[in-house]
Amino acid sequence: MLIDFHTHIFPPDVCRHRERYCERDPWFNALYTNPRASLASAEDLIAEMDSSGVDAAVTFSFGWTDPVLIEESNSYVLDAMRRYPGRIYGMAVLQPTAGQRALRELERCAQAGMIGLGELMPHGQGYSLSDIRLLTPVMDIVRHYQLLVLSHCSEPVGHIYPGKGNVSVQDIVTFLTAFPGVRFIAAHWGGGLPFYTLMPEIKQIASHVWYDTAATPYLYRPEIFPTVARLVGAERILFASDYGLLRQKRVISHIRQSGLEAEELAMVLGNNARQLLSLYDPVLRDASSQL
Repeated sequence: MLIDFHTHIFPPDVCRHRERYCERDPWFNALYTNPRASLASAEDLIAEMDSSGVDAAVTFSFGWTDPVLIEESNSYVLDAMRRYPGRIYGMAVLQPTAGQRALRELERCAQAGMIGLGELMPHGQGYSLSDIRLLTPVMDIVRHYQLLVLSHCSEPVGHIYPGKGNVSVQDIVTFLTAFPGVRFIAAHWGGGLPFYTLMPEIKQIASHVWYDTAATPYLYRPEIFPTVARLVGAERILFASDYGLLRQKRVISHIRQSGLEAEELAMVLGNNARQLLSLYDPVLRDASSQL
């Protein structure tokens, strides 16, 4: 079973009229003003999955700075979940600086069946992942509904690219220390966090962390897969494409060429994700129990 844990979809109006939304939202404008930056609808995602042999995908929209656009996008993802049950699993984007409005939106999405909060984009929305006072009420809701949390993470070195951001390893460690036990998915390999798990105190803090592979071909050579598998275990790695930024087939091929053993490949490409999703989907839970 192939499961992509990091994809983005947008309402059709955003896909058709991106220039309007570039005018409405500065962070969206920074990433998507270039018409070559792909925008995908739910139907585009399903077509991509069918073409790539991907069975299910975790999806979310975009970390808008405008709460109105966040709510509209979350509603679109909820609608996609209803139209494609068992294939699309949604996460709620949020603007934590919106205060009570943000908390009500997360409650709404959790009650409607979303599996998590994400993708957090602190650098684009004007806050820090280490702002514990701001994020504590949000995490109270996360804990109440036992939601996953997925956050963008930034490499402290390497080339600059649109959306790289500045979510540092220290930000992540501060967050994990403040909210132990929250299931945290560190996008883009956690900005290098796996390498610091050789430090005993960081290994303990990161005991509830999974690492997604979103945009890997842009960032690392394929050897990162067996390297991180040795550091944290293959069971902590989740296949993630960052579609529509990257095509799923390209990322799958990158993973298959990485040197992982067959059992590790099966974990990364789907089994690990199925275990996480089974916490929220009784069908997957029953299937996993029969393995």
